Amino acid sequence: MELNQIGVVGLGTMGSGIVEVIARSGYFVIGVDLGEKGTSYAESRIRRSIERGVHGSKISTEQAEVILANVELTTDLSRLADCDLVIEAITEDLGIKSELFLDLDAILGPNAIMATNTSALSVTQLSVATSRPSRVIGMHFFNPAMVQKFVEIVTTVTTDEAIITTCMDFAQSLGKEPVLVNDRAGFIANSLLFGYLNQAITMYEQKYASREDIDSAMKFGCGLPMGPLALLDLIGLDTSLQILDTMYRESRDRLHAPSALLKQLVSAGRLGRKSGHGFYTYEGNNVPVVVSDSQTPAQEGAMAASGITSVGVVGSGTMATGIASVFASAGVNVLVLTRSKQRSQEVVNSLDASWTKLVAKSRITEEAKNAQLARITTCENPEEFVGKVELVIEAIAEELAPKCEIFATLDGLLAPEVIFATTTSSLSVIELAACTSRMDKFLGIHFFNPAPVMSLVEVVSTVATELAVVDRCTQLMRELGKNPVLCSDRAGFIVNALLFPYLNNAIAMASSNYATIEDIDTAMKLGCGYPMGPFELLDAVGLDVSLAIVNTLYREFREPGFAPAAQLEHLVTAGFIGRKVGRGFRKY
Repeated sequence: MELNQIGVVGLGTMGSGIVEVIARSGYFVIGVDLGEKGTSYAESRIRRSIERGVHGSKISTEQAEVILANVELTTDLSRLADCDLVIEAITEDLGIKSELFLDLDAILGPNAIMATNTSALSVTQLSVATSRPSRVIGMHFFNPAMVQKFVEIVTTVTTDEAIITTCMDFAQSLGKEPVLVNDRAGFIANSLLFGYLNQAITMYEQKYASREDIDSAMKFGCGLPMGPLALLDLIGLDTSLQILDTMYRESRDRLHAPSALLKQLVSAGRLGRKSGHGFYTYEGNNVPVVVSDSQTPAQEGAMAASGITSVGVVGSGTMATGIASVFASAGVNVLVLTRSKQRSQEVVNSLDASWTKLVAKSRITEEAKNAQLARITTCENPEEFVGKVELVIEAIAEELAPKCEIFATLDGLLAPEVIFATTTSSLSVIELAACTSRMDKFLGIHFFNPAPVMSLVEVVSTVATELAVVDRCTQLMRELGKNPVLCSDRAGFIVNALLFPYLNNAIAMASSNYATIEDIDTAMKLGCGYPMGPFELLDAVGLDVSLAIVNTLYREFREPGFAPAAQLEHLVTAGFIGRKVGRGFRKY
């Protein structure tokens, strides 16, 4: 079917963006909003966007004129009578959308296609409100429509195959990457995204971590473009509540049950950026600049220096070597404890090779490299730490017994004022601390891999950790150039507690044959701006490591939605544990 004239109903941020995308692709598009305010907003927004394109030399003045000539904005719904395809982009309310579809059904020609941009509502329910359910489809664009390349094409049990083909081809003609999915609440991207966002709200509601630390953890720990709470403010808390409520009614999964705090904020009119208040407070409505308010923690300012100039690192693997590199590069003397002289030499060789590469890239000088190597000393006997370190950081295998053994040994050797820290990502910090006589000077300092590159560090306090110890180690992380976030001793801390249920949900989605792993990865990368899709990330992390973390979360929280997906367990059992062995969810 050939599409010549396109209609878009609803000219808010999403609708006006869709109008511009279509016009830029050479189609004539009629944008309809039932209020003059909507059409004037769309006209202003589209013109500004086109002018920016001209000023940025992305399009010529002549091209700009052609694009603007392709757009007609009106409040008259009947102007859509000759359209071949009409895309609805109004408020996420099933009743209001159904009424619009009834009106369009009466206006449009019998061969016209009706599409909805809904992000969560049932396309099937909208289709049966018309006399042409076979010609109704979902076309879910992502915001901002001009930037985001991903489009979910949502079919129902009645959608005609020819309509599916036409809409897939149309999306591709707009320069988008469409993925075909069946009608299910949240489709691919929102189904995975909003479960994660809802968990972040719960984490904040429980006062486990501050909103700033939750957002920083996911930005710096996972490379996400925005933290979850800031993203919720951008989406709109009312829209988020509607999406979660729709998903919960269909799935009955408690992880989709809207948080009480989200409901309260919406009831209070704190809807996010658009109202100037949400999880954060903004300078004005629709203004991205955050201002200080009563919830914002006071800035640290000129906090006293940590005073730590010598550190002991236990371990010789990738993480231990990376941590040693971070400290030595920041001017701190490092004593690395390994199991053998061979391991010690491997640590030194690895650091030498890594810093030599930086010299070759002109990132550091030869003199700086030599100075950093001079700050590294290795040993194979724990007694070598005596009188030489102020902080010990353990970075050995994720097993409780070996960690307890080394901490108990060092506890009997070192002065009581020496601070002990573990880099564990999943074990209980207080269980490790209980192996020593210095629980008050024991905490978690969780670096992310690779430690020299990743800026996030989770500083984990237990019920016994002295506040002064937490403050001192937090300041030390800042002195290293890291972004420390504070949390208490709980499975997964911030990042893994939010990340791995999302990854587990992605496996469950693929296992149910709702979407392929390729389409799911595409959805999260192109639709949500994630640096890696969930299956790419799982294979990179290692499926054995991932399963261990998911099991730890499930044992602690007992949430049915945290139970490890069967496919993950089967792949680990088969030895297909990711890139490191050449096969995981994909072959390498």
